[in-house]
Amino acid sequence: MDKLTYYRSLIQKILTEYHQQFSQACPPDVEMLLAFDEKRDQYLWFQVGWTPQERIKGISVHVRLKNDKIYIEEDWTEEGIATDLLREGVSKEDIVLAFHDPKTRKFTEFAMM
Repeated sequence: MDKLTYYRSLIQKILTEYHQQFSQACPPDVEMLLAFDEKRDQYLWFQVGWTPQERIKGISVHVRLKNDKIYIEEDWTEEGIATDLLREGVSKEDIVLAFHDPKTRKFTEFAMM
């Protein structure tokens, strides 16, 4: 299996695990959703719905593949999806914390771009 195929399946596996874990604790009128677009290499875990007071819509995790690397665009998980990727053997050089501006990325232990 080539690297990008592996990264696609790994991202989908991790996001599916988050979805399964947190969907059970979701309020009844809020849905946890997954969107996987392999053609454009965009992967989302998000929620939509209503509470009695307000509309709920938000992205918990947005990951995309670009230039043979994993770009983490949004991540509101407690430990961070980068931690899950590292546990699965992904190199720090293949992970970009894209939610940080390019000047700040150089201070992380991950790839700049």
